[in-house]
Amino acid sequence: MPSSTPPPLRCPLCGDQLRVPASTGGTARRALACGAGHSFDAAKQGYFNLLVGKGTVFEADSADMVASRFNFLDAGLYRPLADAVSDAVIARVRPGTPFTVLDSGTGTGHYLRIVLDDVRQVTDHCTAVALDISKFALRRAARLNPEAVNLACDVWRPLPVADAAVDVVTVIFAPRNAAEFARVLRPEGRLVVVTPRPGHLASLAAQTGMLAIEDEKDARLAESLAGHFVPESTRDIDIRMTLTPGQMADLAFMGPAGHHLDRAAIAAKLNISELSPEVEALFRITVFRPLRLSA
Repeated sequence: MPSSTPPPLRCPLCGDQLRVPASTGGTARRALACGAGHSFDAAKQGYFNLLVGKGTVFEADSADMVASRFNFLDAGLYRPLADAVSDAVIARVRPGTPFTVLDSGTGTGHYLRIVLDDVRQVTDHCTAVALDISKFALRRAARLNPEAVNLACDVWRPLPVADAAVDVVTVIFAPRNAAEFARVLRPEGRLVVVTPRPGHLASLAAQTGMLAIEDEKDARLAESLAGHFVPESTRDIDIRMTLTPGQMADLAFMGPAGHHLDRAAIAAKLNISELSPEVEALFRITVFRPLRLSA
């Protein structure tokens, strides 16, 4: 397993450095603590809750949504995407050199798991921090990636990571705080973002209430990161799948539609007799470099 020694973490209350207890394997981490006396106990599942104050105004994924996502991803149906994300990360790893990855919006941790396994082939000195607002997702992520520091926090607040401490930030279907990503990245670091392309899961969208992908999504992505990042490269990934009715329901429910409909309602919308089991997922991986490197 890669090293579990994390990069410097910051207290969400005072900004002081958080001390991370040594892991003895599994979910044995006890608490994060800073010099000012603020302490954050580990949940029994192994993640730390850094949602302080009023927590977050954003709606976290429910236990049922997370279960559908876990089942779908655990079947390996998006493995080509996970491998492509890992390729983008591995391009920044130097043999034998310490490497740190921040997975913002880690979800169930499936993508980070592939990244960590692949990075291990290049260097033994890998550290990882995984962020999400859903405790249900983090419970699964902490089990899947026990060597990572799994944190419940709001990405729109200052991230609990020190300045210039991270080599690569990965953001897979999650919000993007450009200023904070730029702050925690090292000068030579990279931001790897995955977004759906127009036509993504089109055969499911009409029947299940899934939102269509806007044609100008790439432009809005670049605009949202402007001032901090510029695009360096893109790679498109097309995945054609033959799905069971249950997998189609999981796929629809595990995304934003799951905040508005329950899985049974989504399954009821699927007219299996008229819906082809062939589904096409269309993704774009964009690698951004910090703007300060572009001058």
